[in-house]
Amino acid sequence: MKKIHYTKPSISDLEISNVLDAIKNGWGEKCYDYIYKFEDLFKKHLNVRHAIATSSCTGALHMGLSALGITTNDEVIIADINWIASAAPITYLGAKPIFVDILPNTWCIDPSKIESAITKKTKAIIAVHLYGNLCEMDEIRRIASKYNLYVIEDAAEAIGSVYKGNKAGSMGDFGVFSLHGSKTITTGEGGIFVTDNTELYEKVSNLNSHGRNLKNPKQFWSETIGFKYKISNLQAAIGCAQIARIEKLIKKKRSIFFKYHKLLSHMNLTMNPVVNEKNTEYGYWMPTIIFDEKLNIDREKLLQKFEDNNIDGRVFFYPLSSLPMFKGKKENKVSYDIFNRGINLPSFHEITDQDIEKVAKMISNEK
Repeated sequence: MKKIHYTKPSISDLEISNVLDAIKNGWGEKCYDYIYKFEDLFKKHLNVRHAIATSSCTGALHMGLSALGITTNDEVIIADINWIASAAPITYLGAKPIFVDILPNTWCIDPSKIESAITKKTKAIIAVHLYGNLCEMDEIRRIASKYNLYVIEDAAEAIGSVYKGNKAGSMGDFGVFSLHGSKTITTGEGGIFVTDNTELYEKVSNLNSHGRNLKNPKQFWSETIGFKYKISNLQAAIGCAQIARIEKLIKKKRSIFFKYHKLLSHMNLTMNPVVNEKNTEYGYWMPTIIFDEKLNIDREKLLQKFEDNNIDGRVFFYPLSSLPMFKGKKENKVSYDIFNRGINLPSFHEITDQDIEKVAKMISNEK
């Protein structure tokens, strides 16, 4: 029985050719060539001034927060429903994540809950575009401006999403993306930091070189304790090929979502939003469904049926406040109401219409 993957990368001859070239020729003085090319291609795609390719999105977020001066006892506001990688870098710096509730339609941070969470210790808001859905950036930036807070976009899952003409990741003080093998574009594993702020870019560049000032010609001289979150030239070679195909890859993701949407529209469930707003569109990295309580569908039993039929499925993210290391209160009502009624659907690039129909039929039979 053919496996229906929830996600896997789309690899063409171009990626293979680039990697072979990097293996054969990308050494010595050429060891960064694909990295520089990939960073240049990515910043042009996003229409930002600066980009730094990294070994992970987590690392990009860690360095960005550090460069902003986030430190011990500071607080950073973030939505309760998220993968832990969006919150962990806050704790690396000794700061504290403050979890607020989500909107029931986008599953992103609820702007109306942000102001009540702000204290004298608050330094930033992280807007995570969950599953490629978009945060309400205008309102978030208005609040941040009012209280003199940084806005960080975690666009790990939001390649292809556009908010009022601005690509996700380009609207905050900085943005970060994931290039993990499950994402719309990939470098196998990796991430990227983006910003229009030249001073911030230089700080992150220095941090990513073990604290060396890249303008100082003195060799092996570190001016601060830094990090090593660099991507490899081989990975960047894949990234260059993926960027060359990015519009096609985004278009395919959108097509997959709308096929699911059509097949499941008769059911009492919520899916990623369909937007009709001018100059706004979603990348639909991960088609997701939230079952209406009245359907009384057992998520675990459905996922077991998926597994029995060689279909991958993923659970909706848990509230971060429910994890043992955070010991939070179960006070974010929307987050705790929907997380155990949600699943992510298979959406790898080579999925067929027949595969989608099979998945949709299995879901429909549960009602």
